[in-house]
Amino acid sequence: MHKIMHKIMTIRRAWVRLPSGKRLDLLNPTPFDWEDEDLALGLARTYRWGGHSAWSLPLSVAQHSLLVLALYRERRKSNANAPAALRELLHDADEGLLGFDCIAPVKPFLGEAYRTLAGRLEAAIAMRYRLAPWTVPEKKAHRQADRLAAASEAVLVAGWAQKEVRQTLGIPFAALSSDPLQQIYGGTAWEPWPPEVSASRFLAELTRLQRSCARALGRGLSQ
Repeated sequence: MHKIMHKIMTIRRAWVRLPSGKRLDLLNPTPFDWEDEDLALGLARTYRWGGHSAWSLPLSVAQHSLLVLALYRERRKSNANAPAALRELLHDADEGLLGFDCIAPVKPFLGEAYRTLAGRLEAAIAMRYRLAPWTVPEKKAHRQADRLAAASEAVLVAGWAQKEVRQTLGIPFAALSSDPLQQIYGGTAWEPWPPEVSASRFLAELTRLQRSCARALGRGLSQ
């Protein structure tokens, strides 16, 4: 079965035309197939929680990614570094290229082909942005931040009760009392941003972090 799926995915093409004019083959992506603006817009138009929301707008993966980054920075404080922060920001980047955020319990039912598809996109993203693999402690810390963000979103964006978050969704974290993104960007706490706002803020952070990574790399090479 695996050989058959591999043959299908290497023969077929799944092209998408991106706003920049570039085209991306979702089945055989390369690190050169999109611009940062394409990724930012894709994440801003890809929604969490099945696209459902207690607000007038759904929550984008771009806004979620910025929330996870903010939580990472809060915990790391002075120990935060640009390459690790960039990896946090891009932890769901494959969803922006695919245009689909699958809720976690459904993923096992999509099978090996979906895992292969997502893995290829993740590999292309890691190569383009020079993302180092997670270490075990780093992955654990990221997962905690991601799940804390999810618990908060479930209650304050999607409308779940805190009891349901633990008992039904199986997320063992309480929702945050304050919105870290409100402290950075202002506005109403936990309110989903319009796509153009999400894209702009994500792109600005992505650009800043890439510049910081380039400066850090330059310092390392000069030593």
